[in-house]
Amino acid sequence: MNSPAHRPAASAGNGGGVNPPLPELMTAIVQARYGDDPAAVLSPGQVPVPRPRPGQVLVRVEAAGVDRGVWHLTTGRPYAARLGIGLTKPRQPVPGLDFAGTVAAVGEGVSDYAVGDPVFGSGTGAYAGYATAPASRVIRRPQHLSPVEAAALPVSGCTALQAVRDHARVAAGNRVLIIGASGGVGSYAVQLAASAGAEVTAVARGTNREFVLGLGAKDVIDYTREEIDARGGGYDVVIDIAGNRPLRLLRSVLAARGRLVIVGGENGGPLLGGLGRQLRGSLLTPFISQHLGGMFGRTTGRDLAALAQAAETGTLRPMVSMTYALADAGKALADLADGRIRGKAVITVGEPGS
Repeated sequence: MNSPAHRPAASAGNGGGVNPPLPELMTAIVQARYGDDPAAVLSPGQVPVPRPRPGQVLVRVEAAGVDRGVWHLTTGRPYAARLGIGLTKPRQPVPGLDFAGTVAAVGEGVSDYAVGDPVFGSGTGAYAGYATAPASRVIRRPQHLSPVEAAALPVSGCTALQAVRDHARVAAGNRVLIIGASGGVGSYAVQLAASAGAEVTAVARGTNREFVLGLGAKDVIDYTREEIDARGGGYDVVIDIAGNRPLRLLRSVLAARGRLVIVGGENGGPLLGGLGRQLRGSLLTPFISQHLGGMFGRTTGRDLAALAQAAETGTLRPMVSMTYALADAGKALADLADGRIRGKAVITVGEPGS
């Protein structure tokens, strides 16, 4: 595409300085409707470059993460989610949450970042040349992380960290079962639990056995051949990230005072997805010795910094197995939903406006 005209950004930042000129248009992945096949509803297009609002930064995107959250936003499933994202079509036409790039402009009230700072975090419309994000959900990208590695961290990494640290409260010596261990959240959860001194049993496809063992798991249950009770029970913690196994089965492998953490909700009905298990677990917990709970991750600057520190010390590795061009974002999400991605996938974004 020819270089578009430039105009000054609408807001000022940098301690009162004026933001540099920005392009009028950018290449982005655009979605006009929901659909079960992301590849059929996502396509490249030209859209206006957003301007940062107060408290936001505008980031020139170099890489963007692929995760289940984006898949849900693209398909509009479960249907209950449409109350927040748009009933008949997405309110945000450009998908994408995680990103890594450089600050292109800052909104009013932002003083911690300057134009040109390398950053990563989570925001809005990351499958594009430029994306906006609250400054509270962005941190500077350390040199030891490439843009591709950094873009793989925010949503999945923060979710795994909060599941292991805050909800499961994994401690040294715990026996931990992680269901969905070879996926984006799971690959981080295995590493974090193992680094805390836990003995991790991973539930994954048999072809991913060596992969999850390399993350720190001590044993692997191949779910295509065995059920999660194949090694008996007595786990101090069960972190369920995949499937829709009934609560009675999950409880059967949990110690008498163990903790079950259901991450998100997958593979349930079209209205609520798998969220019914979370509700039933919360209602049952006051009457039993086991703790049954659910969670959704949230990206925070504090946890992004903790993940970056863990990556620097070598206790956490962004396991990026696939990269896709921006035009192939729909295929990336379809591959994720079909279980063809091990660890994380990342979309690489070219020069804005190219």
